[in-house]
Amino acid sequence: MTFEHFIQQANVFGKQRAPFLFVIDFEQQKPLIVPLAQAKSAGVLYDITFGQQRLRNFAPTDAPSPLPITLQARPPSFGHYHQAFDHVQRALQHGDTYLLNLTCPTPITLGTNFEQLFYQGQAKYKIWLKDAFVCFSPECFVEIHHNQIHTYPMKGTIAANLANAEQQLLDNIKEKQEHYTIVDLLRNDLAMVATHVKVDRFRYVDSVTTHHGDILQTSSHIKGKLEQNWQARIGTLLATLLPAGSICGAPKQKTLEVIRQAEGQPRGYYTGVFGLFLGEALVSAVAIRYIEQQGEQLYFRSGGGITALSDAKQEYDELLKKVYLPVANSARSLTDGAVS
Repeated sequence: MTFEHFIQQANVFGKQRAPFLFVIDFEQQKPLIVPLAQAKSAGVLYDITFGQQRLRNFAPTDAPSPLPITLQARPPSFGHYHQAFDHVQRALQHGDTYLLNLTCPTPITLGTNFEQLFYQGQAKYKIWLKDAFVCFSPECFVEIHHNQIHTYPMKGTIAANLANAEQQLLDNIKEKQEHYTIVDLLRNDLAMVATHVKVDRFRYVDSVTTHHGDILQTSSHIKGKLEQNWQARIGTLLATLLPAGSICGAPKQKTLEVIRQAEGQPRGYYTGVFGLFLGEALVSAVAIRYIEQQGEQLYFRSGGGITALSDAKQEYDELLKKVYLPVANSARSLTDGAVS
C-alpha cells in the first residue's frame, strides 16, 4: 500500500466512522491499515491505554504464564556511534538543524519469543506485529476526543535514584533547551490542523519503571480544537503531522536529510506511529522502546535528542540505558563495544 492510498483509505473509514487500526513506518513506505475487528487475523495484537479504558484485542486468559526473561545486548562501539554523532554535530554547527533525534540498532539475544514478551511487558501503548516487531511505547503521538487534539511530547530523562534527581533534570540546560525546542515544534505542528492551540502543562515530571530501576522524564501537554467532522479527514490530518517531531527534530525536512546521512539505513516501523481510530476518538503512540526481527537476528532500537550542547559519551550511555525490557523478573547483560 502506498502512503497516498493509506491517506485515502483512512479518510473513507473516518467518514464512515468505521473503527480501524493503523501502523505507519518512519519513511512512510509500508503503512498498514485494517478494520479494527480484523486486526488479530491480520497478525496484529494491541494493548493500549486510553484515558480510563484499556483497549486490547485479546482476552486476559490468552496470555501465557509469566516467565523470567533475559536480554543479552551487543551494542555498537562508542567509535561507531561517535562517527554518526560527529556528522550530526557538523550539521548543527552549519545551522542545518538545531535538534535531531539520533538512533542506532543494538543486536540482541532474547530469552523468549515475541508472544511471551508482548503479553508480559508493561507499557501504556503495546503492539505486536507478527514476524516484524514488538513495541512497548510510553509516548503518545496524538489523542483526539470531544473535537480536541492532544499531544504530550517527552524530552529529558534521568535515573530516579540520583540525589535530587528531579531538580537536576529540571535544571539541566541541555535537557531544558531540547524540551523547549520540541514543544515549540509540536505546537506549530498542531496549529496546521487545529485552532486555539495552547500549551496546557509545561515540563512536568513523570516516573517510568524499568527492569533496572525507575527513571524520571519531563513531558508537556499541548492541545487544540478541531473542526466538526474531523473524522472525514483523519488520514490527511495524520499525514500532516508526520513524522512525529519528538523522534525527528527541527526543522523537520532538513533534519530528515541529516538523519538519513548519519544513520545510513531506514528506520522502518521504528519511530513511526501506531494507533486506533474509534469512530468518535483516536489514540496513537510513537513506536519507541522497540524490538524488531530481521531474518534470524533481533535488534533493539534506541536513540536520543542531540543539540549543540550534547556530549557524545553521555548520549551514547543514554542510548544504551534505553535498551531494556519493561518486564518484571527480567535480566539484561551488555557486551561492551561488541559491534563495530
